[in-house]
Amino acid sequence: MIKLFTLKQQKKDGDQKGSGGQQKKASAAQLRIQKDISELNLPKTCVTEFPDADDLLNFKLIMCPDEGFYRDGRFVFNFRVGSNYPHEPPKVKCATQVYHPNIDLEGNVCLNILREDWNPVLTINSIVYGLQFLFLEPNPEDPLNKEAADVLQSNRRQFEYNVKKAMRGGCVGETYFECCLLK
Repeated sequence: MIKLFTLKQQKKDGDQKGSGGQQKKASAAQLRIQKDISELNLPKTCVTEFPDADDLLNFKLIMCPDEGFYRDGRFVFNFRVGSNYPHEPPKVKCATQVYHPNIDLEGNVCLNILREDWNPVLTINSIVYGLQFLFLEPNPEDPLNKEAADVLQSNRRQFEYNVKKAMRGGCVGETYFECCLLK
């Protein structure tokens, strides 16, 4: 019995000396985001960018739709994954100002899986496809930009005109939009 205790103590002492406190243990959020990113299956219209290669919790998604109202645009989303991921959704903001019913002028995104419908089995891939769907089928029923939603519901042609004007770089109403067309 004494030998068993001694062996356990020696192993514990060796582990403490061997690690020397140099290697920080990865958090649950870091482990999960590593898994999500390794399994990421992006559509051809999307690419990720990691400004800091050592920080997987903060990254960009660049989306360039090839169909729909937003075809030929370039839209950047900032993802910030918190320490409670996957129990809480990442924070996602659109860095490109866009005329869209589900994205307000501050970049907040109205996507149900980023709010009340989030659950830990969802992944970054789920969010990417949700964002892509918002650009293919904007939802005027759950708007953050009520003016854009009203125009989409009442006059689809005018909505398309406003989207194109905003993407070219111009004013829609009182708001000026920077050009976000692919060059």
